[in-house]
Amino acid sequence: MLIRDAGTGGNGSHDGNGRRHQDGEDADWSQIWPFWRKIVEARETYAWAPDTPEEKARALWMGAGKRVHVVEDEDGVIVATASVGPNYGAGGPAAHIANAGFMVDPEHAGRGIGRLLAEHVLEQAKSDGYRGMVFNAVVETNPAVRLWTSLGFTILGTVPEAYEHARHGLVGLHIMYRAL
Repeated sequence: MLIRDAGTGGNGSHDGNGRRHQDGEDADWSQIWPFWRKIVEARETYAWAPDTPEEKARALWMGAGKRVHVVEDEDGVIVATASVGPNYGAGGPAAHIANAGFMVDPEHAGRGIGRLLAEHVLEQAKSDGYRGMVFNAVVETNPAVRLWTSLGFTILGTVPEAYEHARHGLVGLHIMYRAL
């Protein structure tokens, strides 16, 4: 599999298992959108409205100030993506802290792709000058919490009943952080 960044024209790197990593280009959106929509509509991990229109979704994920990474399989099919940007807005006094969103196509979950992408994104964010990364993680049934803690993130706190989960009702959101 390959991970690549937006605008690199296919430059990327390989892991030791034949997977390539690339950063996302605008043309990749047509492959990201189907699983982006499926994940958001499920209301299990993302706080965006389940009926977010495609153009708004694209702007949220690939808009100005975002660095988008994609993971392609051996056939060039995008199976995962991450979107990284300043947590508090570009150019501000807190812009050195990154925020990131990660999505693995549910058809490819459980294969280590999320970890592969997370490791790449953390390294790239540090290289881009970020000093830390922060994000929210839904508490209930979220395998990402285990991944993030294994990668050195700590739970700074939990906002109770902050997320309306499709199956579990109101659940907490962890605020997770890691220095880079």
